Amino acid sequence: VSGAENMKIILVFLFIAPLAFSATAEKDYSSFDSAASPETKSRFAMLDDVRILANGLLQLGHGLKDFVHKTKGQMNDIFQKLYIFDRSFYELSLQTSEIKEEEEQLRQTTARLQINNEEIKNLSQEMNSKIEDLIQNKIQLQEKVWGLEDKVTKLAVIQPSVQETKDISSLKAFVEQQDNHIKQLLKIVEDQHVQLDRQHNQIMELEDKLNHIELQELAENSFMGEQTEPEAIPFPVRNATAVTYKSDGATPDCTALYNSGMQSNGVYTIKPNGSEAFNVYCEMKLGSSWTVIQNREDGSLDFNQTWDAYTNGFGDLNEEFWLGLNKTYSITKQGDYILRIELQDWKDNKRYIEYAFSLGGPETDYTLQLSRISGSIPNALPEQTELRFSTADRDVDIINDFNCPENYLGGWWHSECEETNLNGKYVAPRSKGRLDRRKGLYWKPKKGRYYLLKSTKIMIHPTDLKSFD
Repeated sequence: VSGAENMKIILVFLFIAPLAFSATAEKDYSSFDSAASPETKSRFAMLDDVRILANGLLQLGHGLKDFVHKTKGQMNDIFQKLYIFDRSFYELSLQTSEIKEEEEQLRQTTARLQINNEEIKNLSQEMNSKIEDLIQNKIQLQEKVWGLEDKVTKLAVIQPSVQETKDISSLKAFVEQQDNHIKQLLKIVEDQHVQLDRQHNQIMELEDKLNHIELQELAENSFMGEQTEPEAIPFPVRNATAVTYKSDGATPDCTALYNSGMQSNGVYTIKPNGSEAFNVYCEMKLGSSWTVIQNREDGSLDFNQTWDAYTNGFGDLNEEFWLGLNKTYSITKQGDYILRIELQDWKDNKRYIEYAFSLGGPETDYTLQLSRISGSIPNALPEQTELRFSTADRDVDIINDFNCPENYLGGWWHSECEETNLNGKYVAPRSKGRLDRRKGLYWKPKKGRYYLLKSTKIMIHPTDLKSFD
């Protein structure tokens, strides 16, 4: 605004200045008409006009320069505000997506509660029907008792025999006993009805509490203080050394690279026997180098991929990635290998577990068999069982009409749709909302609690490794 006002003042000045200069020139010309010649007066007037015009143009240039600088500053402010607006709009879109997911979960919970309410309502109606039947039976029995009492009164008047008196007394005692029994049944039914109502209210309260605290409990579940399982007997191996160098000097895995002198973490090229060369990430651990086949650390990569993607691999080897079933198979078919899984919870506590394993080829859908060797956390994967790899677009085992890969949002070796899936959706804990366990990154032993995971790493090594941590 200040720049615009300066511009207006300068333009007015330029408009008025020539008129003033003309008037001044005419006055000067009349004053000095007798003292100077017409040629001298004209020359002086032109020099003054040029100086004044030059002055005006210089001031105009300064004004325009200031105006340009201020305009640039205002444009930079506008661009900065537009960037902040775009960023806020993107964050708002993410929050909206999360709210929609939570709304869908709430609708599902509401539907389940409605079904439970219907069941309780039907049970209550059935109980009320039984109570009414019992009351009708009681009324009928009371009427019979009153009829019997009348008969007893009449018999007492006509002095019945001793045998008839005994029969009447016995019948009266039986009726009273039945009446008491009916009263007890009615009391039990009423108590059960009250208890059912109380339990229904408790269930509703627990559901509400569960929705608010479940995620916090999952995030607080850490590996601290976890009792480790005793070390298992090492799994027998067929060969003393799992892999060897080829005659042409090609390295079959990261361990061979380490033995040849490459002893730093990083991306290397290997060429397993009978396979094309490809890149892998090698990690130094336990005095050797391991070939990493999966790494997840921040959720930057979507693991809800197709069968072809899981077969060939995806991601960045220096960040999050899945090496690929075909590449992993080309390494492990060279000999016996160890599978090591490293887990980290949201309190940065770390645990690991190691298996002796075998991996089938594409004709078996990359069937996996495991046998636990050692570890610092209870096992959560079935042992001595053929586990077939599945993805959402190729589910080889549908159990009880339940599609595990679609449910877990990631390819994995599923068995009866267990709770553990290290290729599921990456979920960070939030302060509110209920998390769908089947869509997160979890480690769930058969007998134990859920562990919400922050990072996972899966790596392999030949079974000639001599020590375990």
